[in-house]
Amino acid sequence: MIRKHGDSFWGGIVKALGLVFGDIGTSPIYTLTVVFTLTKPTTANVYGILSLVFWTMTILVTAEYAWLAMSLGRKGQGGEIVLREIIIKLFKKGRMLAFAGFLSFLGVSLLLGDGVITPAISILSAVEGLLLIPGLETTPQSILVCIAAMIAFTLFFFQSRGTDKMAGVFGPVMILYFLSLLISGVVSVAETPDIVTAVNPWHAFEFFRNNGIAGYFVLSEVILCSTGGEALYADMGHLGKKPIIRAWYFVFAALYMNYLGQGAFLLRHPDTQNILFGMIKGQAPLLYIPFLLITILATIIASQSIISGVFSIVYQGITTRLMPLFKVDYTSSQIQSQIYIGAVNWTLMVAVIFVMFFFQKSGHLAAAYGMAVTGSMTITAIMMIMVFSKTTKRWKVPIVVVIALIDIVYFTSTFSKFPHGAYWSIILASIPFSTILLWTNGQKALYRALRPLEMDIFMLSYEQIYAKGKNIPGTGLFFLKGLDVIPPYIVHCVIRSNIIYERNIFISIVRTDEPFGTSVFHKRDVGPGLEFFEINAGYMVVLDIEGTLKEHGIQEKVIFYGIEDIETRNPLWKLFALLKKLTPNFVQFNKLPAAKLQGVVTRVEM
Repeated sequence: MIRKHGDSFWGGIVKALGLVFGDIGTSPIYTLTVVFTLTKPTTANVYGILSLVFWTMTILVTAEYAWLAMSLGRKGQGGEIVLREIIIKLFKKGRMLAFAGFLSFLGVSLLLGDGVITPAISILSAVEGLLLIPGLETTPQSILVCIAAMIAFTLFFFQSRGTDKMAGVFGPVMILYFLSLLISGVVSVAETPDIVTAVNPWHAFEFFRNNGIAGYFVLSEVILCSTGGEALYADMGHLGKKPIIRAWYFVFAALYMNYLGQGAFLLRHPDTQNILFGMIKGQAPLLYIPFLLITILATIIASQSIISGVFSIVYQGITTRLMPLFKVDYTSSQIQSQIYIGAVNWTLMVAVIFVMFFFQKSGHLAAAYGMAVTGSMTITAIMMIMVFSKTTKRWKVPIVVVIALIDIVYFTSTFSKFPHGAYWSIILASIPFSTILLWTNGQKALYRALRPLEMDIFMLSYEQIYAKGKNIPGTGLFFLKGLDVIPPYIVHCVIRSNIIYERNIFISIVRTDEPFGTSVFHKRDVGPGLEFFEINAGYMVVLDIEGTLKEHGIQEKVIFYGIEDIETRNPLWKLFALLKKLTPNFVQFNKLPAAKLQGVVTRVEM
């Protein structure tokens, strides 16, 4: 990922608005509308909810993500996989490490599952704004769902072309969108200026006192105002920390001003169905259609940033060996992070469109929303406690503990939505979660079953065969995982079949726990005619193996690599074997020249 930190102060902010804040920025379209379908819009309730919205955004987004999580980057990268890498460094081994691994798998899976629901609810809620256009009031819901599905389909269809060229438009559109939210909020607040006092947390306490347990369940809808907050941390790698935090203060002001305006409008018109669209239509009927179009564009941009985020998480997962190797295409010559993973793209598209048709209305979709987000927030907070407790910033631990407890309160409040559709969060997250568990455990079991040979035992046989002098002219490359043990396929080639070249190079690729940077270690005199070549690369680096070999004067004739043919009765390992067959192997993933490749099959019993 090449970052242009040469962006001006404003340039960085504009880019951040386009890439990071789409998801949280589209929350005002549905948040209060959903909250007040459950709660009567009395004055006390409106003030209470607005107070809750303010403090939710302040504590869960500003404090948890903008201040605390973003202070824990690695080479500018953020996200739960990065937190796991930091924890691995701090806790060398033990139960805490296994626990952190489990948490990060869970967190990543929840975010990936969320990547299905967010585009669906954003696009659908914006399209529902069509109902306020005169003459379209009676449009059947099924047609609205079809329009939303068409928009989603188009968005996924163009992913493989890369989003480079579009990204320039994203920022300015989002500025327009946030400005219209800000202005409409200010205009509405001007009519009922007292609404500003809703910031006072006393209103929130009063709300709980008057509504009891029902007030607690309302939290599961209030959290909708903060969905997308985790993007601040996860997208840190694209833009750097400062532009994102600067842009967040502007976004926070625009969003909260708009929520206040919606609250004021609701007090004046208690029977409004769709609060944001109703407010805009009441203020400026002529500007309603342009506003609706900007809103639909904003939801498309929000969905785009979520899709890019999903690609980026999966790519980190592939290189840190948590997930199978999917075919990855690089869609930009400038920015390495612009990647496209076909298998993920089409799976996501089918899921998004399915969810739209299954739930039919954005109000119903809101029931499935929130559990994954609050779960992910809780996990981030727990992982931050683990990190801060081991560093010099110990004083931050009590602060994060308080935030984690608040996260847990929100998370448990979403359990009430379980029968109404929140179980979809769990179903969607279980797909990546079970894939990660199956893949990581399968790889370990496979490695044990392969029974690799110790280096020194191999060298004895190798030197005897090489000394006979019947070696093939040219250079042979052999791929292996690490340079300490020899996989069975090399034993088969070299020792059993006597395939030895004049120059044999054992090559290994090691992914480091830093996002970027590449180094090469070339040891020429391992044995007669035997060399080691190790490439160390960061987990976000896109490798050009052929180019690296040429730079070091290696012109190989043949490239050997091992293929495992898994024989097993265990149904889980059968599934693992199927996954291995369906996804590209190491050589296809790294796009090595097919003409030189020689795959050697080893039968393995697992």
